[in-house]
Amino acid sequence: MLADPPVMARSCIPARPDLQVVAEGRRLRLLPDGEAPFRVMMDGTLGLSGNFTAKRLTTNQVGILRHALELAALVEGSGGLLAPCLRASFAAARTAALFRALDGETDDIPDWSREMGGRTPLSASRVAALWPVLRPFLSFPAGVLPVSLDRETALAVSKWLERTWNLIGPAETLMAAGGDARLELDPHTGLNHYGCSHRPRPWAVTFSSSTASSVSERGFAGAEQARLRLQRALLHDEGQKTLAAMAREIRSFLARHFDLPNGEHVILAPSGTDCELAALVLSERNPAHRPVTNILIAPEETGSGVPLAAAGRHFASDTARVPHVERGAIIPGFCKAGAVEVEVVPLRCSSGEEVPAAELVQRCRNLVQTAARHGRHVLLHQLDLSKTGLLAPDERELSALAEESGAALDVVVDACQARLMPERVGGWVRAGRAVMVTGSKFVTGPPFCGALLLPEAWRARLEAADDLPAGLKDYAGQGEWPACAATRELSAVSNHGLILRWQAAIAEMKALEAVPTPEIGRRLDVFLGAVRAAMEQANDIRLLTTPSPIRPHLAQEWDDRSTILCFLVRAVDGVEDDATFRPMNLEDARRLYRWLNADLRPAFSPNETAYHDPNAGLLCHVGQPVAVPSAELAGEMAGALRISAGARLVSGEPSHEGLDTDVRLAREIGDARRILAKVALIRRHWARIARHDPQPTYAPVMCDEDDMTGWTGKR
Repeated sequence: MLADPPVMARSCIPARPDLQVVAEGRRLRLLPDGEAPFRVMMDGTLGLSGNFTAKRLTTNQVGILRHALELAALVEGSGGLLAPCLRASFAAARTAALFRALDGETDDIPDWSREMGGRTPLSASRVAALWPVLRPFLSFPAGVLPVSLDRETALAVSKWLERTWNLIGPAETLMAAGGDARLELDPHTGLNHYGCSHRPRPWAVTFSSSTASSVSERGFAGAEQARLRLQRALLHDEGQKTLAAMAREIRSFLARHFDLPNGEHVILAPSGTDCELAALVLSERNPAHRPVTNILIAPEETGSGVPLAAAGRHFASDTARVPHVERGAIIPGFCKAGAVEVEVVPLRCSSGEEVPAAELVQRCRNLVQTAARHGRHVLLHQLDLSKTGLLAPDERELSALAEESGAALDVVVDACQARLMPERVGGWVRAGRAVMVTGSKFVTGPPFCGALLLPEAWRARLEAADDLPAGLKDYAGQGEWPACAATRELSAVSNHGLILRWQAAIAEMKALEAVPTPEIGRRLDVFLGAVRAAMEQANDIRLLTTPSPIRPHLAQEWDDRSTILCFLVRAVDGVEDDATFRPMNLEDARRLYRWLNADLRPAFSPNETAYHDPNAGLLCHVGQPVAVPSAELAGEMAGALRISAGARLVSGEPSHEGLDTDVRLAREIGDARRILAKVALIRRHWARIARHDPQPTYAPVMCDEDDMTGWTGKR
């Protein structure tokens, strides 16, 4: 029996951002006391015990609530048919089990949850055994649901689970798939290699778009909508068909966003480094069939795996599709015309200063001419931008070099930071350059969503190709590449994690598109000017000089600003005066980076002033330290941290709706200042914090109820 009237679930459940997104649009009625914790009706209406509407819930209650929301959503998409409803029961249970694991819940959970959250799909006997446990959560008319499952029905459900097991789960689990080990969540911290979460983390101060960002509430909603579409498709055996359709939609969106002819000019890739592989594939298919010389600009300021990928080699010990490969080994099918030669052009001198533009261009020209004399085809990279905000070669000189070299030279733009107006990117493609972009840097989507944009000549090469490298299928699937004869040899299985991550990024791109172009520039100026001034006033900070990007002029351009603020931090044992500044070395900068993203309060006792510092428990995520040469460190590398302005800063969050833009920007500026204050706090108590070595966590270790409403996770 249900109590009236129905309400919207979002208004009743705790204000956890992930649950609020999942509950969006869900109808809810309150159950009378004493009934089951939840019941789902045939129309998807959720009946929920009043015990679950409290401001704070136990971890077990949160797990039950997630189970209830999932089952209601899947039953609504089942069409009232028995087979899909049975499948929905087991799928919802698996999603809830994986959710509980992410929440760090280990105590007081039902036995079936461990089984449903495991790696192995259920056998028919286990399906039959668990059905009486799951059946009471469905409140259907008498006679609709069987009391027990016969062997044939249980076997059918078991075989369905075998086919779909790895595609069932919450968005935060599925988004972590289809990348490499860097995407895997640490079960102790709830974060991945980049210090990010695939759940919204609004209590953290995040200016890390030069490296990677935790998903926002907006991005999570975009991924969740796509995930639910997939889960409902699975109920009707249309999972791969739906994923293929979503991949086409993403490619079509990117084509429209960058003003390309259509989605057949877009290749999706799990990362910028995977884009490098795709670019090499098409450069190796140059009309003259010559071996390739691949010229990289400062790979130390792009990605650690880029030099290996540029040589057609495995750049990690796993791939988006294969758990084990030999890092550094040539990927089967690459280098058929001869070994790829990789040349590196540095961006910085040994002093840390930028290499003069004319010198860098001449170095590129010499390498191109040498390769041509040896009968080689050249793939030259244009870097826009590096990790520290530099770009090279000079646009005008590069155009001249390309004209001189003709068909013997391919140019690929590494625009993975994507700190660019879309019109500029589209112009490059129309000029014959391939462009690598991501949705995970300036765009502030989740890490590991990349794309290679193809000019007409490259698209024609792909269409004319007899085959692709055999080993490419370990990295890419058919749905991620344009449809043609050569790509039919790729896997027909879609990369669901990549698709969900791109859906999150597209939500951010659409929000940025809605901001008038002049207003984008104004908001960036307000934030960057204030934060730059704060850094210049801080005694323990040295702001690195980064020139504004020099690009051909566009009307109302906003990408003529440097949106990455790189800074060095004074070494802890350094002299505290303005005349002498010895920066932290790279190792100490990495420790500082971790501690900024950690709750420091456990390192202090409650009777110490530092324990009560308002910034001690603040989680601050900035860009990973970049190694930069430093004359003050006698040859040792310094570590430059980065505060970056991203798309999310410009467009704001849905939770900021109704907040005046300048008031919101003032808050963002205040948050950036708090990062600098936490840097100072860490320097003052370096030895104490080093003894405890606190680790970054998804949420503060010591939760503040006012700031963490509804959060009960153990991390």
